[in-house]
Amino acid sequence: MNFKEIIKSIENRNFLPIYFLNGENTYFIDKISEKILDSVLEESEKDFNQTIFYGKDTSVDSILDASKRYPVMASVQLIVVKEAQHLSRNLNQFEQYFKKPVPTTILVFCFKGKKLDKRKAIGKLLSKSNFLFDFDLVKDYQLPDWILSCAKTNNLILDSKAVVLLSEFLGNDLSEIEKNIQKLKLLVVEGQTVDIEMVQKHIGFSKDFNLFELTDAIAAMNVQKAGFIAYHFGKNSKNHPLVLTIGHLYGFFTKLMKFHFYVDKLGDNQLAGKIGVHPFFLKQYKQASKFYSKSKLAQNLSFLRHYDLMSKGVFSQTTSQDEILKEMIFKIMH
Repeated sequence: MNFKEIIKSIENRNFLPIYFLNGENTYFIDKISEKILDSVLEESEKDFNQTIFYGKDTSVDSILDASKRYPVMASVQLIVVKEAQHLSRNLNQFEQYFKKPVPTTILVFCFKGKKLDKRKAIGKLLSKSNFLFDFDLVKDYQLPDWILSCAKTNNLILDSKAVVLLSEFLGNDLSEIEKNIQKLKLLVVEGQTVDIEMVQKHIGFSKDFNLFELTDAIAAMNVQKAGFIAYHFGKNSKNHPLVLTIGHLYGFFTKLMKFHFYVDKLGDNQLAGKIGVHPFFLKQYKQASKFYSKSKLAQNLSFLRHYDLMSKGVFSQTTSQDEILKEMIFKIMH
């Protein structure tokens, strides 16, 4: 089951005896565990039948002892193990319980930051029993669709540019995205569409000085605008760290290189998936491909590696960050 299917099954009260939630997508893990905590027991039943453990501060024996208890004046009891990744070395001690879980106990593991190894006995056992749920980070090209879905859930309408800006600057921090969508919802009347100006004003992005505008200027070969933004970045390096700018541009040029290789072989949707962007961005990549050939892109990627090392003092310990940035932008656009 995927995230939506799990939530739906919980709402329908089709509970499993074990939920082993694992992976880097901590947002999904938190949402499912919160949904279970809100849904399984009535408030009057929670005092005697709901137990929350923290992996760093508990033992396997304590969890097993609690899981084997019978509920008190309720049909089931709920055990939630947060930060379960701290028990990773001792998970084999749960093997017998996982083979035969107590039917009146719902046992939830929140195993964050990594996945259980399915090649090992515990991983195989949980996977075979359909108790193991993997949650990967939402990929960059999937973010706009996820943002639209989150906005719809919150009865908020976003235009395409607002969606792109949110995905560009909040990345795959889904909790932060949801928090900002809820913030925007408070600022609009019913039926009003949130545009890019509202996002820039209320979420804290500068209208003229951000990575989104810099990439746009570079893609359009607007040397004057790119230089102006680079100057601003250099004077405000605390808010615009050079390492983030280099990483962002490296990702953009890497995807643009892929675009060159696949543009004549795939349709737009397939092409977008192949290079790892939302179809909305293809217009920008088509434009940029006119100015940056494959050989120029290879040169630019080399430039970025050079200036990354330079920013860390490898070639020069006296050149300032703003000077490095201005020189780097000039080089990649000429």
